Amino acid sequence: MRVQVADTRKKMTFSELETLVENQRKEIKELENAITQLEFKNIVLQEKYDLLVYKRFVRTSEAQDETQPELFDEDAAGIETGEEGGVEKETITYQRNKHKAGRKPLPENLTREERINDLPEEEKTCSCGGRLERIGEDVNEKLIIEEPRIYVERTVTPKYACPCCKGGAHDSDGPCVIKQAPAVPAILPGSVASPSMLAHIFTAKFADHLPYSRQEKQFERIGVNVSRQDMANWQGKVGIILLSLYVLLKDAVRAGKVLRMDETTVQVMGEEERKDTRKSYMWLARGGPPGKPVVIFKYSSSRKAENIDEFIQGFSGYLQTDGYAGYDSAVRGRSDIIHAGCFAHGRRKFFEAQKNGMQAKSAVIGINYIKQLYDIDNGLREKLKKNELDENNFLTQRKERSKVVLEKFRGYLDKRAGEISAETLLGKAVSYTRNQWDKLVAYLECAELTPDNNISENAIRPFVVGRKNWLFYKSPTGAETACILYSVIETSKLNGLNPSKYLKTLFERIPYAFSPDDWIALLPWNISL
Repeated sequence: MRVQVADTRKKMTFSELETLVENQRKEIKELENAITQLEFKNIVLQEKYDLLVYKRFVRTSEAQDETQPELFDEDAAGIETGEEGGVEKETITYQRNKHKAGRKPLPENLTREERINDLPEEEKTCSCGGRLERIGEDVNEKLIIEEPRIYVERTVTPKYACPCCKGGAHDSDGPCVIKQAPAVPAILPGSVASPSMLAHIFTAKFADHLPYSRQEKQFERIGVNVSRQDMANWQGKVGIILLSLYVLLKDAVRAGKVLRMDETTVQVMGEEERKDTRKSYMWLARGGPPGKPVVIFKYSSSRKAENIDEFIQGFSGYLQTDGYAGYDSAVRGRSDIIHAGCFAHGRRKFFEAQKNGMQAKSAVIGINYIKQLYDIDNGLREKLKKNELDENNFLTQRKERSKVVLEKFRGYLDKRAGEISAETLLGKAVSYTRNQWDKLVAYLECAELTPDNNISENAIRPFVVGRKNWLFYKSPTGAETACILYSVIETSKLNGLNPSKYLKTLFERIPYAFSPDDWIALLPWNISL
């Protein structure tokens, strides 16, 4: 027997079917959009992950491999080949000294102690019975290092008295009972630290990045007990004494028409109302009159723009920095300051996109444009140094040659900005360069400016290297006195002085510096060692 089952499904009209299909299409579209967004987020996260791994484990270098021409294939990057991609290349030639093969001769100024490696007298006879004559010699030189020589200098000041009158006689100054030469002035009266010892300690700490704890061990090995606390105390006292010189250097750093700035983090303990784990900042300014370069370090617990104001107060000219917004705030409303940017930071972002991004070949195009700007500047600057160009011709030629590259570069940036997301590595590189554009091209107006701010980054590097060794400062006072010593030492190096010899001479002459002119005579470009 066949059972009849009633069809309970509702019969739909044609309009209802159309509505159902349309709703399903919308749902499918929404799902497709969600998938696209998730895929894009995955790309962004993958780029961030690859970049972190690259920075952590791979040796970074921004040098390009010229043997890979396929990286410049714009068609593969999704960019039309044509005016924008046809990058003009200029061949720049220069000469350099070719290094001779073999070991370099040792400096002639080093003391020579001769050791004769001769034959015994009985072997200076020929088999025929004749006496051998000296016809030449072979000379081999080696460097000999002995343990550092440290000794105690005893200053004896005799006392004198009259055995006849027993002090009964008088002179114009009153009773003359005992006469003695005045004490020899010292930078730290009553301390065992001499100028040479202080110079050695501070050079090792701030120029050679050797913490006081390691120096303490070095002194122990040569039989002298100099504690790290003693050295820290001497740093505090000497830092205060050098404050007058530090003020002169701060005035000098603003005396030129170009001022470069940078900043980096530092950990300082014991800051008021701040945890020891909070970040503080070490600020740097690099400037000075022509031929008198100056570096100034300044510690601050914050990264606020008011720290920049202290450097640019009274300054007029070009301020070259990275893209930190605090610099923009500091120069806002200052018509006497032209803010210049740093192409190295933009290049670094393109390089990160090339190494870790999903559009590596397109990123290389941006790198290549920037490279051309550097080649133009380097080639013309070499001629400027050789006096083959004067400053006006240098500026004119640099502008003319860079204009073509900059126009094509800007066209590339504008095109890519409309095609990619600003969240990708390449998008960040494009956005940074476009946003900083006016500041990036400002270097063309001043012969002293280069396309980047690497000069200030190189100046702050000794501090960064030292920070890896001593890790932190135990007090704000220690950070402030370190700034003074870093400024003095790095400025002396920029002016071609041996920092150890400069500090020794400085510490010897400071006790006799009483007037402003005396302190001016101690500046690195004025002092005679």
